[in-house]
Amino acid sequence: MVTFAICITVLVIGYILYGRFTEKVFGPDDRTTPAVEINDGTDFVPMKEWRIFLIQLLNIAGLGPIFGALNGALFGPVVYIWIVLGTILAGGVHDYMSGMISMRNRGSSVSELTGKYLGKTMLQIMRIFSVVLLVMIGVVFSKGPAGLLDMLTPASGDEPIWLYLIIAYYFIATFLPVDKIIGKAYPVFGIALLVMALGVGCVIFFSPSYTMPEFWDGMANTHPQGIPVWPFLFITVACGAISGFHSTQSPIMARCCTSERQGRRIFYGAMVAEGIIAMVWAAAGMSFYEDAQALLAAGAGVNAVVFEICRTTLGKAGSFLAMLGVIACPITSGDTAYRSARLTLADWIGLDQKSMRNRLILTVPLLAVGTLICQIDYAVVWRYFSWSNQTLAMIMLWTAAAYLRKEGRNHLICTIPAIFMSAVTSTYFLVAPECLGMLWSRLGIGSQTYYPIAYAAGAVFAAVCLLLFVSIGKRNGMKKTT
Repeated sequence: MVTFAICITVLVIGYILYGRFTEKVFGPDDRTTPAVEINDGTDFVPMKEWRIFLIQLLNIAGLGPIFGALNGALFGPVVYIWIVLGTILAGGVHDYMSGMISMRNRGSSVSELTGKYLGKTMLQIMRIFSVVLLVMIGVVFSKGPAGLLDMLTPASGDEPIWLYLIIAYYFIATFLPVDKIIGKAYPVFGIALLVMALGVGCVIFFSPSYTMPEFWDGMANTHPQGIPVWPFLFITVACGAISGFHSTQSPIMARCCTSERQGRRIFYGAMVAEGIIAMVWAAAGMSFYEDAQALLAAGAGVNAVVFEICRTTLGKAGSFLAMLGVIACPITSGDTAYRSARLTLADWIGLDQKSMRNRLILTVPLLAVGTLICQIDYAVVWRYFSWSNQTLAMIMLWTAAAYLRKEGRNHLICTIPAIFMSAVTSTYFLVAPECLGMLWSRLGIGSQTYYPIAYAAGAVFAAVCLLLFVSIGKRNGMKKTT
């Protein structure tokens, strides 16, 4: 209980202090924003700040800080440290910079920003990488809700019908102007997500029926399957600490801000709010179940766990919020993923999206490809999404560092977390079963042999990234940091 209270307090203080420091480093001013300058009535639409904040929170959150935190709870109280430090030092900076740099570049998508600040080669890589990732996210956040709706309906076997209905909704939401559905309905869902987390958090915190783990009880890894903390924890808990998906969503809201000075409250603030939600669910996972083995047996990361916790702690109201959370929230993240994919393609080929015809040209193929990928096993798509998601976060941090370096500002606030995420993603790629870990196993090489190799290789990769960053900066005439 004390540990939980301290972590929540540190998150709030981190928003106030480090959020302001991050804002000062970037240096927002009173220049005209893309929402005001372009204002095309489709994607560039001025909105009120509170509305943008709630939409941003819902776009970046969905079920990420819930499922990721529940899976992270299997590792024990160490998950608290990653959520707090990741949110303040990495995730908040990542989200703020991706939104603000996009605002400075007429609302450009993350791939275009990467190309501008890291070079043409990275531009082409990121265009493909980001579109593929966004479509995978759309798939992940359509199959999950479809499966749950199938469980809740009297007649079983209706999952394909629900899936196609969700995809049909995606088409409408992706195609229509941002202020029609997203601008009106999503703030309501954002409030529901916050209320659900607040309710569960208060019950777990104040009820004598639940015992929250404390740091002094031990920080040993409690994962029942023996999965190591490094690098798996930092891939598992993504949206509750740092997530590359956020860098695809921030430009959507960057096209709706009427002042650069709104950025800290919207982008950094939404990430801290998500970190608090993740803290609540990590604590719930460790408190609601007897131990990590019981949590794993209950199916951590499965919709049923969220429903059971909400139903038990909040009663009928909790059941309603849980259903809203595990059905509506992922759907809202899915459609903004497809929307971001459309905008990325539009930036890529230079196709103006004010025309209804042009929006159809991109929306229809994207949804068609997503529908085909939906036929692949859900677990397979999710595993590859997790690594791709954090790899995108790493690339965006290097992009932000390059931007700050070019502007002569303190790029270390992005460079340091970029180095860390470079080591995480490269190590994970070398050891994860869905990546090269499968190859090691087939060769008969045990984890005691290839894990040390992977750790060393991850450190080398991060060092190489840093050397490339420094060398390119010198070649381009790196400004003195201020």
